[in-house]
Amino acid sequence: MKKTTHPYLITGLISINSRGVGFVEDEGGKDDIEIPTENLNCALNKDEVEVRLTGGKSQRERPLGAVMKIVKRAKDKFVGVLKQEEGRFFVKPDDWRCYADFRIDAKKTGNAKEEDKVLIKMLPWNDPGRSPEAEIVEVIGRAGEHNTEMKALALARGFASSFPDVVEREARLLKQNEKTIFVEEIPKRKDFRGVTTFTIDPVDAKDFDDALSFKQLQNGNYEIGVHIADVSFFVREKTVLDAEARERGFSVYLVDRTIPMLPEALSNDLCSLNPNEDKFAFSAVFEINEKAEVLSRWFGRTVIRSDKRFTYEEAQEIINKKEGILSEELLVLNRLAKIMQEKNNAAGAIDFAQDEVKFELDKDGWPIRAYKKPHLETHKLVEEWMLLANREVAEFLSHAREKQKSKMPVLYRIHDLPDSEKIGELALFVRALGHHLPITGKSVTAKDLQQLFKKIEGEAEEALIKTTALRSMSKAVYSTKNIGHFGLAMPFYTHFTSPIRRYADLLIHRMLAGHLHGEKMEAQEWAEYERLAEHITEKEIGAAEAERESVKMKKVEYMSERVGKEFDGVISGVTEWGVYIEETETKSEGMAALRNFGDDFYALDEKHYCIKGARTGKKYSLGDKVRFKVIGADTERKTLDYKII
Repeated sequence: MKKTTHPYLITGLISINSRGVGFVEDEGGKDDIEIPTENLNCALNKDEVEVRLTGGKSQRERPLGAVMKIVKRAKDKFVGVLKQEEGRFFVKPDDWRCYADFRIDAKKTGNAKEEDKVLIKMLPWNDPGRSPEAEIVEVIGRAGEHNTEMKALALARGFASSFPDVVEREARLLKQNEKTIFVEEIPKRKDFRGVTTFTIDPVDAKDFDDALSFKQLQNGNYEIGVHIADVSFFVREKTVLDAEARERGFSVYLVDRTIPMLPEALSNDLCSLNPNEDKFAFSAVFEINEKAEVLSRWFGRTVIRSDKRFTYEEAQEIINKKEGILSEELLVLNRLAKIMQEKNNAAGAIDFAQDEVKFELDKDGWPIRAYKKPHLETHKLVEEWMLLANREVAEFLSHAREKQKSKMPVLYRIHDLPDSEKIGELALFVRALGHHLPITGKSVTAKDLQQLFKKIEGEAEEALIKTTALRSMSKAVYSTKNIGHFGLAMPFYTHFTSPIRRYADLLIHRMLAGHLHGEKMEAQEWAEYERLAEHITEKEIGAAEAERESVKMKKVEYMSERVGKEFDGVISGVTEWGVYIEETETKSEGMAALRNFGDDFYALDEKHYCIKGARTGKKYSLGDKVRFKVIGADTERKTLDYKII
């Protein structure tokens, strides 16, 4: 948020709620500026706008304003359902924050039919007295069908399920020339094919970004290799493959499918570290002693051959039994990973991990079972070795740049210190739930958060406090300017280990190769990397939103078949119109409206995070355990209605 040079105008991003009311942050004021619907002046959610204060206050005592100018549209493509009324066609957007329906020319509906879900492109809109007009870009399918809804979730955030023909063609050509490429390239690489190497991934994984190699040295130390798919060798700059990957930024993992960043010829085949196949990797190789200390490191391009593809569960069983294929290697790697984890914790790394709910779907995509995904030792094993590689690469690049006075940029993964105001609110929130979060100065230390999380482990309010704490934190982003990573307690951190699914990692591979070869970069290219950092941060947010929405959809569908049944839950939010309740097992959140509380008249007590009965004084507070009944489910709006019993 920044102010313009004009003394009466404020520039910022607008957030619009479901009632069509906008809000713009004012750095110079205590509260956000509230923009009534009639003063939005064609602005849509997340647009960059210029706002003028109009005087007066809203019911919530916020200063009122009006949009004077749209500086930049957040997007021009939307997903919605085609409707028809009296011969006129319009699209009702899926995004409930989009307060306007889009007019469609009746002569340009193509093969789209009423109640089809479509992708549309908005035409220029500058008359608030008229609804915006749009053109149909793609017919996704019939609204309500599982496949249609999943595609729509991704498309709404800019992730298409298929690739343009020219991109697929370039990927196929690389695959067709695979043998020739390997014959020419292998002699140029360090050969690790004789070293014990394996992957550990989810049971349903199709692409394998990373592998671990293990070798005991004569001096008693270990040579551990973190081998990462060498995507940058195949995806070269200024190719259509690179342009597509850059635009997507990420693979998207929905409940039932993956929408990859790269075509399958690359992501599942040519780049993937499949077992018993020669594969190209960009490797970080470490000499490690029994104290898990890094004695030396080497980075470079390699050829590897994975001996075994483990699932997390298979590797965990071998560790538990202390016997089986590659048991010695797994046990040593696990032991060292635990030491590294202890060191990271001692440095102040914060563990925000929470239970993850998974769904088993039938052939039509309907959820028939919900279960919590167990967090195994092997998850932490892989995570710690990847954290090590990411940290060491970031540190090497940073120091190399300083030492060589190189103009090559470094793309960091940074996480800023928490905002003092939000941390103050978090401390009050935690106190209201009966716990204590000390604040030093105007901030909080990572170790204080660690201690809080340890204290609430296993408590009913654990997930609620962790989620609230996470929301109060700054968001991790990509940047060419390093400020360290607060959450991981690391002064240098980047993303190196997942180039099949993250474009940032592909960029880091190019940067690492550039530094290793002493390349230099012009100032305008540096500026391009800064813009790229912002772009992929935005794409990351979109991918995460799509993934959350797909899970939420299945939660609502799952609970829709359980209307009338009772469950245990925890109050996860309180508002002036009701309380939010999160079901204990599936984490399905629904609203218990105050109008359905028949025993008293309840009102919100904001100060104490509760609602309170006027006559009885009875309270329902954040974190309270409650028994509730499901009384309604709206699969279209993805909402659940509960009633406390």
